[in-house]
Amino acid sequence: MILKLTLFLFFSSTFIFSQIESGFKIGRLKYDGGGDWYNDRSADVNLLKFLSENTNLETDPNYYFVEVGSSDIFSFPFLFLTGHGNIVLSENDASNLRKYLENGGFIYVDDDYSLDKAFRREIKKVFPENDLIELPFDHEIYHSVYDFNNGPPKTHEHDNKPPKGYGIFVDGKLVLYYTYESNPSDGWADSEVHKNPPEKREEALKFGTNIIVWVLTN
Repeated sequence: MILKLTLFLFFSSTFIFSQIESGFKIGRLKYDGGGDWYNDRSADVNLLKFLSENTNLETDPNYYFVEVGSSDIFSFPFLFLTGHGNIVLSENDASNLRKYLENGGFIYVDDDYSLDKAFRREIKKVFPENDLIELPFDHEIYHSVYDFNNGPPKTHEHDNKPPKGYGIFVDGKLVLYYTYESNPSDGWADSEVHKNPPEKREEALKFGTNIIVWVLTN
């Protein structure tokens, strides 16, 4: 059964999000440090297609990447960061990302294994005064369209630890969401990439839908 969801979009920023009218798109965040920021290009596209098919949100189902320190990030209402290994943010990168997030932007970060240590270190350059806080299971991001009563799904086992979802809040508003030991973006990729069973892929796509719908309605 296809769920058609009416989205009422309210945006306060004056210098991002104008592209929503021509189709919602995701900006894959390109960072320095050697981590494979570019992996699983099909993930972004498949999630956007799922959104278009299961909500009334018009999407632009193409792969776009944008550098952290570039003004181009302000053309995207939603940034996605993933990969394995190291991340390094320059002073300009951190300042630019902070400006973006403080002015209505949102970033979703998915640890695709071994990203955690570097990400936690580098995000402190962006918000040294803010900690990553684990979200309670009753947070609306877990219930905006589909119910995830136990928080993030477990798409890949990795170290067999429980999946976790963390956030950074600015003036009480969630501006960054981070999944650890969950890796739903692997489930968004083409089926032959990770060979996830269909039910796991659908679960992951539904979870991605929750994130985006929550962002666009809050």
